[in-house]
Amino acid sequence: MPSLPPLLLPLFLFFPFTYSRPFPDPLQHAKHPIALQPRLGNDTWGSFHRFLDLGRGSHANGLSGLKRYFARFGYFPEPYPTQLSDSFDARLEAAVVRYQAHLGLPITGKLDGTTLAQIMTPRCGVPDPIANRSNQTGPIERFTFFTGRPRWTGSKPLTLTYAVSPAHTIDYISRANIAAALRRSFARWARVIPVRFVESAEYEVADVKVGFYSGDHGDGEPFDGVLGILAHAFSPESGNLHLDAAERWAVDLGKEESQVAVDLESVATHEIGHVLGLGHSAVKEAVMYPSLSSRMKKVELRADDVEGAQALYGSNPDFRFSQLVESETSSAHRYALRGGRGIPRRGWTGAAVVVSMLMV
Repeated sequence: MPSLPPLLLPLFLFFPFTYSRPFPDPLQHAKHPIALQPRLGNDTWGSFHRFLDLGRGSHANGLSGLKRYFARFGYFPEPYPTQLSDSFDARLEAAVVRYQAHLGLPITGKLDGTTLAQIMTPRCGVPDPIANRSNQTGPIERFTFFTGRPRWTGSKPLTLTYAVSPAHTIDYISRANIAAALRRSFARWARVIPVRFVESAEYEVADVKVGFYSGDHGDGEPFDGVLGILAHAFSPESGNLHLDAAERWAVDLGKEESQVAVDLESVATHEIGHVLGLGHSAVKEAVMYPSLSSRMKKVELRADDVEGAQALYGSNPDFRFSQLVESETSSAHRYALRGGRGIPRRGWTGAAVVVSMLMV
């Protein structure tokens, strides 16, 4: 091997091992194939890595589980038969296309690495509202609502109370720290809409009831263990917000060592959006995007989140939308200066659990 100039040698030794590089562009998949690895946590979703690059006409043991996944999250317009086959049929191909379009992924109709990585990422249990989409062949980057566009009603300014279940909770985070995380989450929404959230000591009469539950907990939407469905909430005016007690919840990721830790404030902020009446967004930066990697913090409302909430409730008179736009522009500029494309660095750890790159 020819000798390297003295000044280039340190750079050669350092850069191949840095963890600050951006996540690769999905369009570079042909040059840099994605090698999916079994993910820590949910056994069912983790096994989907075996379906890499399958397309219509393929057959693989366990593919029926992927069909159940798409059925669970609303990607089959009509109910699938009770007995599901392991064949990649036309209906599964159509579901894959809908999924890719709804979440802003490259539309291939195949289980490419980018699509499978997204499928295997932990997510909210609320189905994605695609049934009434006017465009199901391309990405739609807008907020959505529950069917019928339900919202909380009452005299303005609207006041909603919330409380944490005294019985359904977790013991490794203090109630004070849980309350603080929820307080910050509710405050983010209150900043942009004329709704006031008040913490209550009376759980049974609170408008919004928050609790940690495991497995089948009686609402018809069972949880599935670590790093699968993280939480779910119901449309107005139900007020039920349920978090999966099987997750390793964290209020300070800097002090939490678990690689499967999930940020409580991030998930709570997302679920409060559902409590208010918002569905999932196709904007990956939005709080209302359906998935969240472990050890990732995502709490700042984006323009898409704000526009959706204000379409239901109007604007908080003290909020200036121009301030949010300026903040997003500034954040994008800082991100571009440190590498540009892909997911933020702080999300690298969670994403690395799902995929790794084979440089060829």
